[in-house]
Amino acid sequence: MSALARDLDDIVERNADDFEALRGARLFVTGGTGFVGSWLLESFVWANARLALGARLVVLTRDPEAFARNSPHLASDPISFFAGDVREPIAIAGSFDAVIHAATPASAQINAATPEVMLGTIVDGTRRVLEVARRSGAIPFLLTSSGAVYGRQPPDLTLVDETYGGAPDSLDPGNAYHEGKRVAELLGAIAARHEHLQTKVARLFAFAGPYLPLDRHFAIGNFIGDALAHRPIRIGGDGTPVRTYLYAADMTSWLWRVLVRGQILRPYNVGSEHTVDIRETARTVAAAADPPLAYTVAGTPLPGRLPDRYAPSTARARAELGLLEWTPLEESIRRTLAWNRSLTKR
Repeated sequence: MSALARDLDDIVERNADDFEALRGARLFVTGGTGFVGSWLLESFVWANARLALGARLVVLTRDPEAFARNSPHLASDPISFFAGDVREPIAIAGSFDAVIHAATPASAQINAATPEVMLGTIVDGTRRVLEVARRSGAIPFLLTSSGAVYGRQPPDLTLVDETYGGAPDSLDPGNAYHEGKRVAELLGAIAARHEHLQTKVARLFAFAGPYLPLDRHFAIGNFIGDALAHRPIRIGGDGTPVRTYLYAADMTSWLWRVLVRGQILRPYNVGSEHTVDIRETARTVAAAADPPLAYTVAGTPLPGRLPDRYAPSTARARAELGLLEWTPLEESIRRTLAWNRSLTKR
């Protein structure tokens, strides 16, 4: 029995009609080894078996053998692999009924040290995957974009919605990831307008859950890593930045729904509206640890300064697609801790 069984059952129940629309389909997915891609693959395999969909999924990966070693339960029918680099031409045979492009290097280090690599990977990768999609005709093409396309959220704007016209500073190399996602969306829009591809855009914010890296630039992931290692949690800043965290299983339901029912060229924010600052996030993780942990905050907030915010409005997804945040943050953290602990027992 999968350690994710409860989450995967929830996804299949919530998305039964969406998966039914993919009955007998052949899908192409990039980014299958990442956080988002791992959840898409896990839920696809689960739904395929539970609903007898007879669907197939092809994953682009640079190293199929390594993937099979790391995730043997995902390395057999109905999933197959195509060896290749998303930045290079993808000479794969056959047609597809839908394409999901989720390949992006989620690395603040790459973005800071070699922004041209980050930008090139996003833009060139999107071009190559669009080439695959075009060969199959007017099919759904789901692009996993980012809330980063809005640029810095004004601190007095509580939640940013899809109509917000802000943008990153294009003269700041630190915005390579942000601008890359903007160009990726534009490339998808061009393909939709001129070649009738059904481009759907999901703008992802922040998440918690199994498969989330615990040693990168994700604050909640670092805190959970500390909790698993029984280390005191230390916040290097003042703890005031405001974030939201949607649980990974909820995120996965949202992505399948956007792929199947989302409107073409109408972006959907994917995230939670439940705002918490970094201090509260650390406190919540520390309280969920076994045993509970201490946490410290190194910085002191400046009087009168509004905190940095990164928080989406999800009114569009709720109203048009019937999507909800089903899992509270405290439960998200508990499930993430439990899943990571289960890995050490294998």
